[in-house]
Amino acid sequence: MQAAISKTNIKVFQKAYKSSPTNKLSRNALTRSSMLDVAMDWDAFRRVDHTYSHVIPNEMKKVTNQKASGRCWGFAGLNLMRFAVCDKYNLKNFEFSQNYFMFCDKLEKSNYFLENILATLDESFDSRLMMWLLSAPINDGGQWDMFVNLMEKYGVMPQSAMPESFQSSQSRLMNRFVTRKLREYASQLREMYSNGAKLTELRKEKENMLAVVYNMLCICLGTPPESFDWQFRDKKKKFKRFNNLTALDFYNKHVDIALKDKVCLIHCPMSNKEMNEHYTVSYLGNVTGGGDISYGNVEIDVMKRAAVKSIKAGEAVWFGCDVGKMFHRDLGVMDMNLYDFELLFNTKFKMDKQAKLEYGDSVMTHAMLLTAVNMKGGQSTKWRIENSWGEKGGDKGYMLMTDEWFDEYTYEVVIDKKYLGKKVLDIFDREPVVLNPWDPMGSLAR
Repeated sequence: MQAAISKTNIKVFQKAYKSSPTNKLSRNALTRSSMLDVAMDWDAFRRVDHTYSHVIPNEMKKVTNQKASGRCWGFAGLNLMRFAVCDKYNLKNFEFSQNYFMFCDKLEKSNYFLENILATLDESFDSRLMMWLLSAPINDGGQWDMFVNLMEKYGVMPQSAMPESFQSSQSRLMNRFVTRKLREYASQLREMYSNGAKLTELRKEKENMLAVVYNMLCICLGTPPESFDWQFRDKKKKFKRFNNLTALDFYNKHVDIALKDKVCLIHCPMSNKEMNEHYTVSYLGNVTGGGDISYGNVEIDVMKRAAVKSIKAGEAVWFGCDVGKMFHRDLGVMDMNLYDFELLFNTKFKMDKQAKLEYGDSVMTHAMLLTAVNMKGGQSTKWRIENSWGEKGGDKGYMLMTDEWFDEYTYEVVIDKKYLGKKVLDIFDREPVVLNPWDPMGSLAR
């Protein structure tokens, strides 16, 4: 074949297409129906069963709802923490303020972005790094270590102290205008630098800029309360009240969970990465002066064994995955056999996990909690997932993930150190290899 498509090529393509009757059948079906409905495999569908051999004892009956926002990583982290509050105070249900978490994250990301601008003043405005920094400075997404940074600095509060606003649940326009302001500020700081301004002058101007961002966030999300009261009735209808709490008080005194005792394991089988190696990502974070992104790259079986151990001990597991692949939202099922796209399109899809990462076909997109696992013959077969998309879909908002799907599309799990052996823990004692900010492992869960 020559470089350009010729009319002869088109005729050959047409002949090949018409030679298979299944092509016509697929075309006719797709003209009037959803591709997911047409491609769904009956044998996989009939095996959907939301029962498991091992379930954490304090699984929540009501799932949360991030609505039209990309806060899954924060929702998953707060959902993990609410088990501790419910256990401590014998509560049937509880939610932290996801709005407060969002406010703190947006403010810190704004400062982090402006600090990155100050760190790259000699970069050309059209360099790859600058284009990456300017692309989405305060999007909703995040990573585990970013969540821990916010908890340690700002604490948490009950949802009743700072409820959701329209903008926290529908964040696109708020993000657009704050981003526009931050890009404006980036251009101003760089212009000041080119005119001879010193770093001390730039940081003084940055403080004025952040005051404007803070004002915008208050208008969109509300003003975080400096103190609040918390009152509730437990499962036995006993009333209790705590007065004049701060968010850090609440985190330190009422949430019995040591987030810093947990580490993030990833499975990234790319040709430019080693297993049993420590990684971080440059220019990726939210809290300036906070902890860096920290990953231990391990084989998938190491991740699964650790997750099983945690669930069997009664602790849910924060994890990150590529949620949109081989997934039916209404059924709440993630299954490598759920759809037969190869039959539908009469072609094989041959990329493995490594190729999907290296050639842009897959990346971590979403964070949730593992709350149960089904074991058979000592092996995991499927997993139960607490999502943050409300109660519609799956088993009242809980999803099912097969073990094969875990292998292919799960990229991260957060595990308490007590469930890991010395070989894995030693990974985190090494100086981390620094990845580029656009590396697939620099993706943010939304």
